[in-house]
Amino acid sequence: MKESGPEELPRPGDPAAPPPDVPGRPEWGKRTESAEEGRFLAGPQSRLAELVRLFRILGEFVRGFRALHFAGPCVTVFGSARFAADHPYYALAREVGARLAKAGFTVMTGGGPGIMEAANRGAREAGGRNIGCNIALPHEQQPNPYLDQWLEFRYFFVRKVMLVKYSYAFVALPGGFGTMDEIFECATLIQTGKIKDFPLILMGSDYWQPLIGYLRDTMVRRGTIAAADLERIVVTDSPEEAVARIREAATEEFGLKWQPAEPQPVWLLGEHRPVPAQRKAPAPGERPAG
Repeated sequence: MKESGPEELPRPGDPAAPPPDVPGRPEWGKRTESAEEGRFLAGPQSRLAELVRLFRILGEFVRGFRALHFAGPCVTVFGSARFAADHPYYALAREVGARLAKAGFTVMTGGGPGIMEAANRGAREAGGRNIGCNIALPHEQQPNPYLDQWLEFRYFFVRKVMLVKYSYAFVALPGGFGTMDEIFECATLIQTGKIKDFPLILMGSDYWQPLIGYLRDTMVRRGTIAAADLERIVVTDSPEEAVARIREAATEEFGLKWQPAEPQPVWLLGEHRPVPAQRKAPAPGERPAG
């Protein structure tokens, strides 16, 4: 029988070995591909460094608030970037975007390809407004060609605030970890009363039914969420039903009034309205106005 002793640690170069420590970074700091995020997550740093970072974060909030002040009532559409234009989910998102635009909403997405592109495309084709709020990643994501305005953020939490702050509803089509994160972030804000009972709509029932089944049969049954929490989530395959629910909530529950009067830009502050949706789409590689 082997004598017990200290646990053998992985050797350098072993696939199980952790990455080597970065000089000056505490060992308990979280790992990331971004140097800035690595510093942000590495724990307490000098007061000056933390102050500079706070101003950088404040700058992102100010830039986002200024850019989206004239966005109009928005609906945020979540979904995977991996569905091509010939996929049924792409077609579904495209119709959702068109119906939202015809109902008078600005369509807001992450600004990338797939479901995001489809929703923006549908809105553009219907003559509506489009906004993309992207997150800076190690591998740069190009904006889809149907955006009127494109904003890029360094910090995920700043981007999430923008996607929620200006929206009257949230529509999620099939997606991965990012989409799940966004769905449950919105569900938590609604559940805890941090935002009103904004419509949270899942489209593509065949994709979402296993998740809904887990929420109902496991989480509700074991008391980790209430049945009322699950009832707040609408699952449908009908763009018409989804947009009707959103418009009903916006007008009857939140008092949104459809009128031509809008906030006026202040030129001294460098403010301007989004470029009209009917403008020419940008050439490949060209970014929309940000």
